[in-house]
Amino acid sequence: MKDPSMVMGKLYHTMLTTLVRDDETYVKWDFWWGLGRFPDLEHPKTYNEKLSWLKLHARRPEYTMMVDKYDAKEYVKGIIGEEYIIPSYGVWDRFDDIDFDTLPDQFVLKTTHDSGWVIICKDKSKFDKRVAQKKVAESMKRNLYSTHREYPYKNLKPRIIIEKLMVEADSNSLKDYKFFCFDGEVKMLFIATDRPVDTRFDFFDRDFNHLPFRQGHPLASKPIEKPEGFEEMIAIAEKLSKGIPHVRVDLYNINGKIYFGELTFFHFGGTVPFKPEEWDYKIGEWLKLPEIGC
Repeated sequence: MKDPSMVMGKLYHTMLTTLVRDDETYVKWDFWWGLGRFPDLEHPKTYNEKLSWLKLHARRPEYTMMVDKYDAKEYVKGIIGEEYIIPSYGVWDRFDDIDFDTLPDQFVLKTTHDSGWVIICKDKSKFDKRVAQKKVAESMKRNLYSTHREYPYKNLKPRIIIEKLMVEADSNSLKDYKFFCFDGEVKMLFIATDRPVDTRFDFFDRDFNHLPFRQGHPLASKPIEKPEGFEEMIAIAEKLSKGIPHVRVDLYNINGKIYFGELTFFHFGGTVPFKPEEWDYKIGEWLKLPEIGC
């Protein structure tokens, strides 16, 4: 059974896309849907307001390459080296072009332009290609520029990428470490656990102190230990975010080995509230907006 709030959200954004043409008006109503008020785009103070401002004014052409899940690997490899890149088995324009017979028994399938889902295959003999094709077809139609006015995605070509399945030795899943970088400096991160069934998000400062707020998901049911190589992860995130007003650098730490995940310019689309709200303002103070056009 589908989540009623997700169904309503999809209908709302379909209506917005149909009725609203200019980006600023769209961004304001998108913000209203998530936070119950309109953003102050003239004098933004909160983190979510500043993300909304960046949607309208931070539009570097290279951002499109940086958010593409395939092209970003080449970009990142040039900065930190190939040893941090999860191997890809290929990239395709159409699902029908994939020769599954040539793939290993385990892999991860996703699209290069979308967010929030992957297909994990742990046994190819049980892989349902019809279900996968349906999910891919739905994803290929989505565009984060259309739904949230995230400009880097506007001209992004939808493709399908298949990668090596990476798992931790003591787990069937991965912890996702997401570093919030401001002008090349890590200020905080959150760790996603228990995906995909019961996702939990916990926020930490750069010294790995647990931060007292939530956003979007409940906290983990048990303490999260500081990973081996945490300082190296911070160094990598800061290298990849140098010269950028704000970007979230997503990394994995798999059995002590660090891998690049993706780059995200608009965390949660800038439309998910913090609880308590004061943290929206505190984090907003870290984000120094650039001159228009930068």
